[in-house]
Formats: sequence, structure tokens, C-alpha cells
Amino acid sequence: MVELKSPAEIARMRVAGRFVAGVLAELRERARVGVNLLDLEAHVRERIRERGAQSCYWDYAPSFGRGPFRNTVCLSVNDAVLHGLPFDYTLRDGDVLSMDLAVGIDGWVADAATTVVAGRAADEDARLVRATEGALSAAIAVAVPGNHIGDISAAIAAVARAYGYPVNTEFGGHGLGRTMHEDPHVPNAGRPGRGHRLRPGLTIAIEPWFARTTDRIVTDPDGWTIRSADGSRTAHSEHTIAITPDGPEVLTAA
Repeated sequence: MVELKSPAEIARMRVAGRFVAGVLAELRERARVGVNLLDLEAHVRERIRERGAQSCYWDYAPSFGRGPFRNTVCLSVNDAVLHGLPFDYTLRDGDVLSMDLAVGIDGWVADAATTVVAGRAADEDARLVRATEGALSAAIAVAVPGNHIGDISAAIAAVARAYGYPVNTEFGGHGLGRTMHEDPHVPNAGRPGRGHRLRPGLTIAIEPWFARTTDRIVTDPDGWTIRSADGSRTAHSEHTIAITPDGPEVLTAA
């Protein structure tokens, strides 16, 4: 069931969104060559503790994972793209790192992701990151009252096609509010004019992610980390938005 939020409830999600955006901005600065993923995880834990917030990932145990998840941020390196478990790994020159963070504050949630390249970025990796960012921007632009989820999905897929990247539809965006995952599902490919109609009060996370040369994925033995099936590199961008009478509002804007 899709739950529409009141302006007051969206305002509370905005508080969580600003916190998520701030922590991700800090991680972007910290994710440099020579930094260990466990240090990034420790930073997020401390920031959540200081704020009195709640990690949406800690103890998370969905049907698709081998729960419970016992970290506060998803860190996915190179061919890993989603649900990456932080582990004892030191970033190397050219590593592609996707960072996904969902946090609740006073009972309301926000979720966002960003991808960076440590050190010098190969042209093809920088292009892949730009593609997910461009797809996210295109999707947000059509998230207006009267449009449909399919318009968002089609906008993401159009950008992927323009860059020549395949699209996986097993994992995509989602509704959120009091919890991290609510209806509706927001696939990364679809048909314009189809699916749930966008109305003011709808809050969703839009999250295009692409692998360079495949739309197939595999899961690590850890039961969480999702990788491209052919080992090609990946990237992931995400924002939480609210549909308002005046158009989309990005709640996780930096």
C-alpha cells in the first residue's frame, strides 16, 4: 500500500535527508587512496551516534540477504554495486567505490547513494559514474504530479541506452518514509505512462545503477554483496525525493 505523506511529515524526512547528505559528503572527502573501508564504516557509526539517529541497515534482514546486516553503510568496490559489506580493504588508485546510506531520525527515514573514484579515474569509470548521475537527474526531472512511475523508469533507461549500458531491473528504487522500504517499487527500466500515478505526498528513493557490460548480477558468499556477473565495473547514484504540487523536492540534496 502506498502511503502519502503530509507536508509536516515530509519536513521531518527532510531533516533525515540533510543528515544523510552531509555524511555522504564527508565520505566522499574521506574515500581516498590508502583509506580502509572499515575506517569509513567507523566514521558513519560515530556520526550516527553523535546525532542520536538510527541506522536503517543495522539488524536489517530482508528475504534477499543473509541477515542480519551488521553495518551502518553499504560500501561496494569496483564490480560490486549494491549491499556491499564493509571489510578490511584499503582503497587503491582507481578503485570505484559506491556508498549507500539510509538513516532514520525521530522515526523518519532518508536514503541516498553516491559513487566516487579513489585517486585517478579511468575515463571509462568516470563515464560510468556520470551516466548514473545523469540518469538520476533525468528521473527526478519527470517526477511531477500526474506522471507515473513508468516515466521515472523510462527516463533512467533512456540515459543508460544513450551511454550504451544495459539495465538490470531486479533491484531499483522504492518508496520510503517511516521505514526504509515501502511501496511502490521504482524499476530502472519501464514504459512511460505506466505504473503508479505520482501524487503530492509520495516519497520515493530513485536509484539508477549500471554495470558497464552486463545486466546480470551475482551475490557473494557473504550473502549480501551484489556484483556484476561478468566482473565489469559498476556505479550507483540515489536520492530521496518528495513529490510536491510544485514538482520534485530532493530531500537528500547536499
